[in-house]
Amino acid sequence: MTGVLDRPAAVLVAVSRPWFWPVSWVPAYLGTVLASHAWLPARADWPRSAVALLVLGPLVWGAVLAQNDLHDLDSDRANPRKAGAPLVTGRITPRRLRMSYRLSAAAGVAFALFVSPLFVLGVAGVLALGWAYSVPPLRLKTRPGWDVAINALVVGAVSPAAGWTITRSPWEFPWPFAVIGVLFAAALYVPTTVTDLAADASAGYTTFAVRFGARFAHRLGTALWGAALAFSLVCAALDTLVPRSTLVPQLFMAPVLLAAYAALTRRPSIPRLAALSILFGIPTIGFALAYIG
Repeated sequence: MTGVLDRPAAVLVAVSRPWFWPVSWVPAYLGTVLASHAWLPARADWPRSAVALLVLGPLVWGAVLAQNDLHDLDSDRANPRKAGAPLVTGRITPRRLRMSYRLSAAAGVAFALFVSPLFVLGVAGVLALGWAYSVPPLRLKTRPGWDVAINALVVGAVSPAAGWTITRSPWEFPWPFAVIGVLFAAALYVPTTVTDLAADASAGYTTFAVRFGARFAHRLGTALWGAALAFSLVCAALDTLVPRSTLVPQLFMAPVLLAAYAALTRRPSIPRLAALSILFGIPTIGFALAYIG
């Protein structure tokens, strides 16, 4: 079994962290639902949708996380959660990881051409933000506030807009959805800085949690989560993007989601954040059902 995991292809998949792929797939899929008012894109758009999945999953994540691993090695060596990372264990060398980054980035841009020219610009923008997040001298990961903003923008706005552009013009993308997405994404990212606080602090990385502490991170995350729920309620009341038929269910669900966030992120861990994401999936599916209906 170890031999299989050490094969080059398996190592590259491990670098790209397949469990991260849905982080961009889910908002991109919601973008296609918004654009087409249907669960699936039109049959003519299936090939481009499949290529978009390839780009937004293994290729983009493979490039972004390769850069992240290269420049986070000191922290990862001190982080029990990263003990099995390919670069930490020596399953891949820094030289090969740099080559993997170049290949993944080039393939992502090349395949994006099949989707649309504007999709190429979006992919190039994400790769540029990923570079700015991890690589000195910018290294926005260690600039508190910027680390949160970059991740929230990519996951909450760029990913759904990418799904939207598969079938419709990006200029028509509904801005309220981007606001909701950015707020929720920021709220979900803030506690992840707490999970790595000890390792980042020992390596001298001034992330959001290292600078402001776990307590403030919890308070800010809860405030962002509450703001996202409130904005969604306002959109439903105004029947803007969010169907008015979801208003009453949201009034019941919003306090539950807020309480769940406050409880699960007080001492955040990957399993707790995964549980929160699954719980959040319930109203998300409800929104899609109402929107399509």
